Amino acid sequence: MKLRLTSLGPVALLATSMMLAFSASATSNDQGIVVYNAQHENLVKSWVEGFTKDTGIKVTLRNGGDSELGNQLVQEGSASPADVFLTENSPAMVLVDNAKLFAPLDGSTLAQVEPQYRPEHGRWTGIAARSTVFVYNPAKLSEAQLPQSLLDLAKPEWKGRWAASPSGADFQAIVSALLELKGEEATREWLKAMKTNFTAYKGNSTVMKAVNAGQIDSGVIYHYYPFVDGAKTGENSKNVKLHYFKHQDPGAFVSISGAGVLASSKQPQQAQEFVKWITGKQGQEILRTNTAFEYAVGVGAASNPKLVPLQDLAAPKVEPSKLNSKKVVELMTEAGLL
Repeated sequence: MKLRLTSLGPVALLATSMMLAFSASATSNDQGIVVYNAQHENLVKSWVEGFTKDTGIKVTLRNGGDSELGNQLVQEGSASPADVFLTENSPAMVLVDNAKLFAPLDGSTLAQVEPQYRPEHGRWTGIAARSTVFVYNPAKLSEAQLPQSLLDLAKPEWKGRWAASPSGADFQAIVSALLELKGEEATREWLKAMKTNFTAYKGNSTVMKAVNAGQIDSGVIYHYYPFVDGAKTGENSKNVKLHYFKHQDPGAFVSISGAGVLASSKQPQQAQEFVKWITGKQGQEILRTNTAFEYAVGVGAASNPKLVPLQDLAAPKVEPSKLNSKKVVELMTEAGLL
């Protein structure tokens, strides 16, 4: 018995090809995107839930720290499974961008963010912001005793009276701003004095708790820690107050949390949609209502009403793409802080 082979006509071949292409596309789209996330997990979870509800696009999160995930992306290069990178601070974004791993963001996405909260080149953008503050215990320090500048903490009278978390990406971002604003030599001298004057803790929340408990008079952290604690029990922040340096002081630095799409993304359109969503009206509205208490950076977007308005912080102007984490680590290591 002979088998009869039937050839497919042109129309049938075209239909079959289209079905195979659609099937492959559907399978690829069903996988969604992978986000390397160094931002607050509860905030990003809210973003992801809203985005997936609106678009149907699945998002897989891989959580870690700024430096950890930034270095991982550099090591992985074009082989990385990541489609999007989210950070708490700008230096990790600069690290990845300097390795030429980001694709340009859509112009419509960039237009949603205030210009001062994104780098000029457009390869990544700000998605939220946090302000540097001086946290203090009023039982230990009166308002008249508060430093007028971050630089004052290098003076002898501050020896043993303030704390920070030098190993954290947050504090290193603050030092990055100091380096950009005041230069290498001034930063080196300040770090040298810091080594003499300060007490090291691991984590900003630990610094706040120590100030709250009266173990140390004051500390340098980001603004949201007392607000986050206050939304819970308030037991770790009930004895602290916040002092904003303002006056374009390095201590008034506003750090930008970033988002970028990897050039190696297998789902570039979906990745771009995700960044556009979180910088858009719905994503920024979540910042206003979420208990992360970070600032919204979208055009016309309102932040949580409990926060001092961004425009009242009188922050210094710092181009985010110039924050140098590599040099900061070098200087802090030289000073014996790392």
